Amino acid sequence: MYARAIRLSLSQLVDRETLWAMAKVLALTMLTIALLGMLLWQALLHLLLPALQRWTGAGWLGGDDAAGAALVLTLFGGWFLFRAIAMLFAGLFTDAIVASVEEDHYPAAFARAVKVPLRTEVALGLASLRRAIVWNMVALPLYILLLVTGVGTILLAVGLNAILLSRDLEAMVAARHPDLPPRPMRPARRRFTGLVASAAMFIPFFNLFAPIFGAAIAVHMLHMEDA
Repeated sequence: MYARAIRLSLSQLVDRETLWAMAKVLALTMLTIALLGMLLWQALLHLLLPALQRWTGAGWLGGDDAAGAALVLTLFGGWFLFRAIAMLFAGLFTDAIVASVEEDHYPAAFARAVKVPLRTEVALGLASLRRAIVWNMVALPLYILLLVTGVGTILLAVGLNAILLSRDLEAMVAARHPDLPPRPMRPARRRFTGLVASAAMFIPFFNLFAPIFGAAIAVHMLHMEDA
């Protein structure tokens, strides 16, 4: 069953509606990270750099240093924030993604589903963003300490975000089915959804597709009959 869910979710990535939603999520995510980088650059250039020059007398610090520091911090911060920002925007398009999967594979569920209001999609996305930032910031000291292990930081990040994503993705899919209980997914399926979606976030290049892939997995985990 789990292997079939992964296979069907991968095949969903070539669906036209899914591709369009994925393109919008990716574009908005990258634009947000770029804008944050620009704001950081301006803050370093006009606030931090003059302060450092006054306090240390380091006249050799210039605009190129601020730009370089902003670039490095944006790349690092972008890696750290990509999952949170992507899930925020994925929340805005989850209804279309989930509807596409349900229409293709679960017509009965598609027929009884309701359209998720935009305010609900925004609320789900913001809640996901808030949880991701708060808990990953709490775990940041452990991330740093585990760097010496080589793999500890990645394993902790995958595990923590698996827990967060399992809740986020379940809520996003269940929003179309208010007739279901608040936590409609079986615990084992919920854990599988979060783990697969979280692991996908750390695979180079594929992480660009991970929010959509995770939403598709969540649909199958909610509706798929036991094999």
